[in-house]
Amino acid sequence: MKIYTKTGDGGETGLVDGSRVPKDHARVAAFGDVDEANAAIGLARVHAGPELSQLLDGIQRDLFAIGAQVADPRAQVAARKEKAALAPARIVDLEKAIDERDARMPPLTSFILPGGTPLAAALHLARTVCRRAERAVLAAGRTETVDPLILVYLNRLSDLLFVLARHANHEAGHAEAKW
Repeated sequence: MKIYTKTGDGGETGLVDGSRVPKDHARVAAFGDVDEANAAIGLARVHAGPELSQLLDGIQRDLFAIGAQVADPRAQVAARKEKAALAPARIVDLEKAIDERDARMPPLTSFILPGGTPLAAALHLARTVCRRAERAVLAAGRTETVDPLILVYLNRLSDLLFVLARHANHEAGHAEAKW
């Protein structure tokens, strides 16, 4: 099978249900931003140890499921493919990961500048891309059907990525740059 199909050469792309839309359609922008968040997390994984890498692997799999759901205007992919479903328990898992790492650090007393160790910087970048994905999914949801659980997940994920970035700096003994 060839990578290129030439079906998008005219500026359209296919959705999960087989329909075609312009590549700048709100739904396409949303799942594109989710895909970019996934890639940014993949970059962070390059610098992560085994425990964090395992956590991020699960998140990347969730983001693939979210992307599939956002690419499905009929909202049927999650029912047809178990791996495309997003369970509410995944949000609880993110909250648990936030609380566990946040408890190991000094309280946040000021705004901080993104950066620090390569891992922390990559996690901060992933956080900002995740926030953009959240905004794109919200925008798509104004005119398209989007599961509200996706917005909750992306919101909580960006919080987790922030805490993970802080935790990475803390574990490495790297002081955060305060604003």
